[in-house]
Amino acid sequence: MKKLIIALLASAITAAAASAHAFLDHADPKVGASVKGSPAEVKIWFTEKLILPFSTVKVTDAGGAQVDKGDRRVDRSNGQLLIVGLKPLKPGKYQVAWRVTAVDTHVTSGTFTFDVTP
Repeated sequence: MKKLIIALLASAITAAAASAHAFLDHADPKVGASVKGSPAEVKIWFTEKLILPFSTVKVTDAGGAQVDKGDRRVDRSNGQLLIVGLKPLKPGKYQVAWRVTAVDTHVTSGTFTFDVTP
């Protein structure tokens, strides 16, 4: 019976580890923040390492125009940081839309906004 319990616990732990997803941990600019002046880039940290070819980020203004430079990259030091450069931003509200694939091949996506003030 003891071996069965240990096997079940090991199986549950393995299943939990295998079902990990890359969730947004934090961002710069912060989610919902107001920042003074135009930031040079958006940085998004995730809870898992990412696969760059299958991970995207797009920043748009209130009118839906894309304002990022399209130069997304994953920081090689930890693999959990997605970065995209920004064109000069005018004061206003901006939306960040991301869709990432973690190294375990699970896909997650989401959006958040930030405001630029003069």
